[in-house]
Amino acid sequence: MLTDSSQFMLLLISLLLHSAQSMSAAVTHLPGFLPSSSSTLPFNLETGYVTVDEVHGVELFYYLIESEGKPSEDPLLLWLTGGPGCSALSALALEIGPLKFKTEKYNGSLPNLVYNPYAWTKFSSIIFLDSPVGTGFSFSHQPEGYQTGDKSWAEHANIFLRKWLADHPQYLSNHLYVAGDSYAGKVVPLVAQYLSNGNDNGMQPRVNLKGYIVGNPSTGEKIDFNSRVPFAHGMGIISDELAKSIRRTCKGENYQNPKNALCASHLQIFQEFESEIMKSHILEPKCTLASQKPRHTTRSLQDESSKKLITLSEPDIKCRTYAYYLMHIWANNVATKNALHVKKGTVDEWQRCKHDLAFAKDLRSSMQYHTNLTTRGYRALVYSGDHDMIVPFVGTKWWIRSLNFSVIGQWRSWHVKGQVAGYTVSYSNNLTFATVKNGGHTAPEYKPEECSAMARRWISQIPL
Repeated sequence: MLTDSSQFMLLLISLLLHSAQSMSAAVTHLPGFLPSSSSTLPFNLETGYVTVDEVHGVELFYYLIESEGKPSEDPLLLWLTGGPGCSALSALALEIGPLKFKTEKYNGSLPNLVYNPYAWTKFSSIIFLDSPVGTGFSFSHQPEGYQTGDKSWAEHANIFLRKWLADHPQYLSNHLYVAGDSYAGKVVPLVAQYLSNGNDNGMQPRVNLKGYIVGNPSTGEKIDFNSRVPFAHGMGIISDELAKSIRRTCKGENYQNPKNALCASHLQIFQEFESEIMKSHILEPKCTLASQKPRHTTRSLQDESSKKLITLSEPDIKCRTYAYYLMHIWANNVATKNALHVKKGTVDEWQRCKHDLAFAKDLRSSMQYHTNLTTRGYRALVYSGDHDMIVPFVGTKWWIRSLNFSVIGQWRSWHVKGQVAGYTVSYSNNLTFATVKNGGHTAPEYKPEECSAMARRWISQIPL
């Protein structure tokens, strides 16, 4: 039974669906794309805005890349990027999209982009959504519109998709999956739940929801962070003695907010070990994140469209984060914004991850939605890069086991080109869990070929 607040939300969405329509435009060329900027893109790209809050004028920006296979038959994915506050361009050009930045020393000219042969757009159409509002090129006409949180993010994604499908009816019959990784993994099941509820209550257009995909996902449960200790212990980062002391003194407390001094002192020692490594992939060198504004400027760039000075911190070119640095330069260039049809004067500075959003973590846990959706027949793929220490796979395994679903496919290896690509186990209620060997926090960024094979097989209902 729907609560009064749920009924109100459905009424609000219905009103919005009958209000202003979306704005979209085709993009045939992108600055810096090789072999030359004059080359037509080898895939169909559309960008645009959809208004999801008429009162405050909240407009969410999106990138649609049509399937390079059979767009009339292939599934449609709505992709949410984590953070909260990380742009969808991050997923598009670093993880699963058909573009990636060519890693070469920045020389003052526009960074170059090349084609990614392992894009998930080989077998699906993908909407990369800049959300929540304030992320990427999404914006609000009123300051109050930037007050957001887990639940409003999910509501806006729900409104966005139904309005977008009303404008793109050719996709209504395609199988739909909601997908995302990292912090977005907490919100993805809620978005899917809202879409399912809307279908049950006759909302139009009806979406052909089939399931969801989450990678190294947060749940809101304390295991997301508490699992870092057993993970670090198993990887040889901390000693047996420290791991045992934390277990004994913390007694299951939330490690982010310890309530006794002895527990806190042991966790302080743990954090010192943790600070020395790259938590997103423990085997990679410790590098700075170019998406964060530095205290000291090493390079500056003048954006002609905003006439404001953008400060950048340049990582070592050997670092994976160098691509984040190139992305910042590329996305803030006036030619790029014009090519993407970004509305002038709406976003002063594009940031890969915006860490100062007025964001409320008002969804305590997503666990109930995992249970609700899978027991209703929706398919779920949960995958984890096995060298991620931000949301370790050991915690993900724990919460999946806590669902108490029956194991129907025992733990086994899965392969790509004859080599072990990870390990997988399947459960009742259409839930599949897979690890990605040597993968990091955003697994497709580290193991693109393997993750592409994994997603293609799962979507095609072929065993991994």
